[in-house]
Amino acid sequence: MTGTIHIIGAGLAGSEAAFQAARRGVRVVIHEMRPLKMTEAHKTGDCAELVCSNSFRSDDKENNAVGLLHEEMRRAGSLILACADAHQVPAGSALAVDRDAFSAAVTAALRAHPNISFVDGEIAGLPPEEWDNVIVATGPLTSSALAGAVRELTGEESLAFFDAIAPIVHKESIDFSIAWMQSRYNKAGPGGDGADYINCPLDKDQYAAFYEALMAGEKTEFREWEKSTPYFEACLPVEVMAERGRDTLRFGPMKPVGLDDPRTGRWPHAVVQLRQDNALGTLWNMVGFQTKLKHASQVEIFRKIPGLQNAEFARLGGIHRNTFLNSPKLLDASLRLKARPSLRFAGQVTGVEGYLESAAVGLLAGRFAAGDAAGLPAPPPPRTTALGALLDHITAGHLSGGRESFQPMNVNFGLFPEIDAPAAGPDGRPVKGKEKGRARKQALARRALLDLESWLKNAG
Repeated sequence: MTGTIHIIGAGLAGSEAAFQAARRGVRVVIHEMRPLKMTEAHKTGDCAELVCSNSFRSDDKENNAVGLLHEEMRRAGSLILACADAHQVPAGSALAVDRDAFSAAVTAALRAHPNISFVDGEIAGLPPEEWDNVIVATGPLTSSALAGAVRELTGEESLAFFDAIAPIVHKESIDFSIAWMQSRYNKAGPGGDGADYINCPLDKDQYAAFYEALMAGEKTEFREWEKSTPYFEACLPVEVMAERGRDTLRFGPMKPVGLDDPRTGRWPHAVVQLRQDNALGTLWNMVGFQTKLKHASQVEIFRKIPGLQNAEFARLGGIHRNTFLNSPKLLDASLRLKARPSLRFAGQVTGVEGYLESAAVGLLAGRFAAGDAAGLPAPPPPRTTALGALLDHITAGHLSGGRESFQPMNVNFGLFPEIDAPAAGPDGRPVKGKEKGRARKQALARRALLDLESWLKNAG
């Protein structure tokens, strides 16, 4: 095997994979079609461009599997986490970033690395046979030429789902005589102060009027071949959630818990939250408001939300089709395509969901590819870690259920091997009820970080 790794795609997974391989002394060539050829969702040619949300979600490493994955990636030397930490914006207990500054930092780091070079242009179809160490990190918007070539090679249809983008609002257009700043239960997160979200309250009648308008709004029509494509459950368009019942949104993105309207001193009937989207604090993302509404309908309907009646939108919502492999059947334990082991896959195309998870799989793919290049195959992380649990999900899960049972997955503690929760807390009192669940998560996190340190020591 040659000493050069070719990486197709400079999204979060490809960028992380390139950095991990290059820092191990391996020569890396990144092939990126943007900006020569754009996707339906991207706007720039930068590496690791964030197109749906600017949030990497919870940063709580003790009680949340997402926060634990943050910590594992930091300890593993992740470029994506380093740039996210350097360009974070207030977002309560979440890690959110200034998306432009973040992508610019990732791009600068990769272009400055002596072991990394770039080749602009699309790889249409499978890469050349002489490339014997390739990482395909083309993301959820894999080009039709490459996706078709993979289907032809494997004889396996790629699955697909729709992913939706939330609108972004100019802060100066929000009415703060109605809206107010607060995180749920005033909880402060990295770089925040407990007042990190903009909250727009709705009373019962306002919510009813908004719901009716949402149901009646003009939606994007899918083409015939797209109509049977399922959505990913964690990123449903707001109107699709609303179709499940009049109060579904009040228990989802519009839940009012932990938010005290300063005008009444009480929780509102429902609330729309906006999260800071750039470092300047001038742009704010409507949390959970991914949508397939047509643009004119979005403006009309979202201005019915109190506080947003004069909203000016920096970007309206949209929708795009994502594809992913039946990875448990097609990939081996080090993410190589069984039908052609010189090809390794990384990112959302493998069947993980979310920016963070995509970057995590890129981190692993880069390490595995670098090990192959050096003739010293890298060991996988233990299943007890967040990295190992994700890897196991996409390479070993759902084999008996067939293609239809494998679906995109965010990292969560349900993917981890079981552990006995402590029977008593530090004070000696018995752990019961919700405390027991919290103690179990903390035990899983402690075990994960201990096992991670052992893996990093042995794997390098």
